[in-house]
Amino acid sequence: MYIQGDLQVIFDALYSLGVIEPVLKSDWKKSYEDFHNFEESFSKAVQSVNSCSGDKFRIVESLRNFDFKTLEYIAMEVAREFSDFYSRKVTH
Repeated sequence: MYIQGDLQVIFDALYSLGVIEPVLKSDWKKSYEDFHNFEESFSKAVQSVNSCSGDKFRIVESLRNFDFKTLEYIAMEVAREFSDFYSRKVTH
């Protein structure tokens, strides 16, 4: 499942919720080892973000319904998708 729309808007929404800074300082490998405990919540959060049609206010309000750990996984997914996009852009 991928996050749809403008990743920068989603990043900005996560930043305004205070999620980005802790994620940058965290050990992602350890977080991914525990992902299975949050997979359902993560999927619901991705669906929720995708249903906001890129409206930052709606994204922020939607994300407020999820626990902080789920938001961290969303932030890691945004970073991963940014990275994938950038690597495809540079390669081609």
